[in-house]
Amino acid sequence: MPWVGDHGTVEAGRATLHRLVFERAARMGDRPAMVDGPSGRVVSYATLASRVERVAAGLSERGFGVGDVLALWAPNMMQWAGVALGAMAAGGVVTGINPAYTERELAGQLAGSGASVLATVSPLVSAALSAASATGVREVIVLGEGGGDARAEAEGSGFISIADLISGDGHTPEADVPPDATALLPYSSGTTGLPKGVMLTHSNLVSSVRQVGSGLRMTQEDTTLAVAPFFHIMGFMVSLAVPLASGTTVVTMPRFDLPQFFELIERHRVTVLAVPPPVMALLARHPLADSHDLSSLEMIVSGGAPLGAELQRAVASRFPHAAVGQAWGMTETTVGATMPDRKRGTKPGSVGRVMPGTELRVVDPDTGRDLGANERGEIWVKGPQVMKGYLNRPDATAEILDEDGWLRTGDLGHVDEDGNVFVVDRIKDLIKVSAYQVAPAELEALLAEHPRVADAAVVGLPDERHGEVPIAAVVLREAEGGATGEADAGEIMAWVAERVAPHKRIRAVRFVDEIPRTPSGKLLRRLLVEQERQAARPAPEKG
Repeated sequence: MPWVGDHGTVEAGRATLHRLVFERAARMGDRPAMVDGPSGRVVSYATLASRVERVAAGLSERGFGVGDVLALWAPNMMQWAGVALGAMAAGGVVTGINPAYTERELAGQLAGSGASVLATVSPLVSAALSAASATGVREVIVLGEGGGDARAEAEGSGFISIADLISGDGHTPEADVPPDATALLPYSSGTTGLPKGVMLTHSNLVSSVRQVGSGLRMTQEDTTLAVAPFFHIMGFMVSLAVPLASGTTVVTMPRFDLPQFFELIERHRVTVLAVPPPVMALLARHPLADSHDLSSLEMIVSGGAPLGAELQRAVASRFPHAAVGQAWGMTETTVGATMPDRKRGTKPGSVGRVMPGTELRVVDPDTGRDLGANERGEIWVKGPQVMKGYLNRPDATAEILDEDGWLRTGDLGHVDEDGNVFVVDRIKDLIKVSAYQVAPAELEALLAEHPRVADAAVVGLPDERHGEVPIAAVVLREAEGGATGEADAGEIMAWVAERVAPHKRIRAVRFVDEIPRTPSGKLLRRLLVEQERQAARPAPEKG
């Protein structure tokens, strides 16, 4: 039998996300909805609601309507919320784009999503206009106070400032948007392949807001710091949608800056913090944490990638006044399938318990047989937060979503006898050493415990004798005085060897400056594998 949520029940869907935020804003009035971290500027809930209405009206007047797609290519900023919710209120779909993307990558997502409007910031206007002209985007909206650069204004083609867009009275009637209409179109690789547009409906978003909210239990007394980027599902849902639907104040960070991170938590008395594992490591060990008053933190949640039990314990030890836990899900589950509890956090190493209204199975990937407690297999999920499908990719949708609504996550894990869910690794990332399975995430969590290791990633490389062997890329922690100092790869390998079975031993260590990761902290394993293969190739002979 599937495992089901024990967090109570929540109403599934039957509403739109912008209407959910409007209803909360009407009760909040002048209380702060969002704070710009760098400048300290504040936007109230009443002002946010007004701006959403004005954005919706401005877009509608310019021909944007039901089913149209608006792309947001910008860092975390207060205007993200007004534009995204305004586009949804006008009947449209929002696709967020990584502001670090190149013009080529931007054009790829614009074309794939079918975006007709692109909202961006002044430094990106030139690339935005070029990509827009190549992909059929008819208009570029420039966010921020300045309204764009001089070149863009001089060209004048398809360019409008956000101030001009919202200059009307904002009284255009709200579009009639059914809950099963697509509202958000983030991009994900799913279990395999190139990024695909994930069609998330209003019903998906609203269900997820209620599910996540039942565990985090945010209120108007809470403040959260938006570390995860809004273009990513974790940032959009956990750091924006859930807080705004709960009356919580959202403090924005346009980019991650460590001193500013600790300073903003202290200055704004942040109570709920959702961050990826690399930031958890900083919370556990960085000395700057000791030079700030972080006693306001009541809950610290890790998401985006697995977090080792020891690192979770280290964070909990440093912040004994806060519940510490993990959550797990995918873009295809509208961020979550399991979650922590506001008071209890999660069992160390566990990603929490199944969300309300959600069913979870552990399935033998070879036989399709359902497995029981403490048996390891592929995790399957079913619930109101599961995506509608991939945009224009029925083949890819059928590979991951069966006719009964079960989503094959591609994650390997198990559920213990108490209902705690543990995610071990991605099935496709498992390393086969002499027919034994080795989970890279297990070794990465172990390496994170080494006193000299700041970050690490493990991949498998071909080996004539064993088929594959695990090797590690390691970022060293700064020693006293700021230098990394000397390190011995052999010492690190021996340290790991003392703690694992022989087939799990790391066969090589390469020291690097940075581990390639997504903005949410998820390891870019394919890129790392290619880097390691190149590093392993013999240098060409000279002469």
